[in-house]
Parts: sequence; structure tokens; C-alpha cells
Amino acid sequence: MATVIHPTAIIDKSAIIGADAAIGPYTVVEGNVVVGDRCSIGPHVLIAAGTRLGKECRVFHGASLGTVPQDLKFSGETTLLIIGDNCTIREFCMFNRGTKATGETVIGANCLFMAYCHVAHDCRIGDNLIAANTLNLAGHVEIGSGVNIGGTCAVTQFRKIGDLCHLSAYSLIIKDVVPFAITAPDPMRVVGINRIGLARAGFSEERRRMIKRAYKILFRSGLTAAESCARLSADFSGDKDVETIIAFAKRSTRGLLRMAEREEAEKEE
Repeated sequence: MATVIHPTAIIDKSAIIGADAAIGPYTVVEGNVVVGDRCSIGPHVLIAAGTRLGKECRVFHGASLGTVPQDLKFSGETTLLIIGDNCTIREFCMFNRGTKATGETVIGANCLFMAYCHVAHDCRIGDNLIAANTLNLAGHVEIGSGVNIGGTCAVTQFRKIGDLCHLSAYSLIIKDVVPFAITAPDPMRVVGINRIGLARAGFSEERRRMIKRAYKILFRSGLTAAESCARLSADFSGDKDVETIIAFAKRSTRGLLRMAEREEAEKEE
């Protein structure tokens, strides 16, 4: 299979197009762009300067990648949007490149973004994200690996989402979400561990039980975040999953999303 470029597509001479790629009609690929091997780019797509698209990615109709940040401090500096291998980017998504603050927006491998998702400047997203329609990420958001996000969610700037979280539809995230959590809106809160997601990721029943116990100390003990982390370190010494939670909590600069005061304890299957 050879690279196929529709005659109506506009490709800058300096753009690097990988082997066996396909670029659809009326698509524009600017200079300082790399499109990986076996990528499929649909019609009416803009791949702007500074974009690095990994191998075997699929980009659908009307998407805009690597566009100028929607940040009033941006002054035209040369920055990047880096997207890993095997990502699917559906219709009318818009991903901005970084600013001088970090120099790049980074998206991991094997991610799925459904239609109308927006990833703002300087975001960092891990592998295996599944984001339903109309996700909106403000600048500098950090998302771990294996995260699932329901439809019509928004995350405000500088927030962090831990590994293997599930954000329910219509979530508005204004605090950091600890690893392995499931959230729900109205009021916005953590409702327990993401037990289904963890089971699918190969976490044993015992590992899930230990994470649930750690959550009780973190959210139900009445301790401050610092006091909870100290107690978790003492009570769960050597537990890698709990160490992940502790490290995340210590990195939090915007506060942790909490459980509602009377949230009914989640039942283990």
C-alpha cells in the first residue's frame, strides 16, 4: 500500500508524511508537521504547524490539530502538539499546541476522542484514554492512563486526574481526582473506587479491597490530606496501589475532590 493524498489536499513541502498514509479531500497539512506511518486523515482536517502525529492514527472529518492556543499570553512561540500511536480522533475535535509554559501538549497512545472534544494548551494525557463526546479540557490539565470520561464533561485548568479513573457524564471537575476513583455530579463528588474499570485492568479482588480501605482513611477519617497520607504510609507500607494514591495526593495543588458527607459506602461485588 502506498501513501494516498487526495488532489484537493494542501500539503506543505516541509511536512513529513509517513509510509502508507492516506489524506482526504480538502485537508490542509502545514509545515513543521510529522504524520506517522499508516495514518488515515479524513476530509476537511487541519493539521497545523507543530503537530507530531504517531503511527496508525485515524483523524475524522473536520478535526483541527495543533492550532494556536486560546491563551491571551501566547505570543507566537514555536511549540508542539504530540500525539501517540494508534489514536482515534473523531469529528470536529480541536487540540491546541503548547505555550512557552511547557512547550508542548502531549497525548499518549491508544486514545479515543469522540466528536467535539477539546484539548487545550499544555495538557498532558496518558495512554488508553476513552473520552466521550464534548469533553472540554482547559489548559495544563493532567490525566493519567486508563481513564474513561463520560459525555459532556469539563475539567478546569491545572487539575489532575489520576490513573484508571472514571468520570461520569456531565462531570465538572474543579478539584484533583485521586487514582482509581469514580465520580458523579450534582453534587460533584467521588462516589467510590472504579471497581469495574479496575477489574478490567486486572486488579484482583484483594487489590480493590485495599484501595477501598485506603479511600476510607482518605475520605472518611476526618483527617487532613497530609495526616491521611501519613496514616496511609504507616498502615499500607509497601502497597504499590496505595503508594500511587499517596504520591498523587502529595502532588495536588488544587485540593482533592471529596466524597459527599453522607455518601453511602460502595458495595464490593
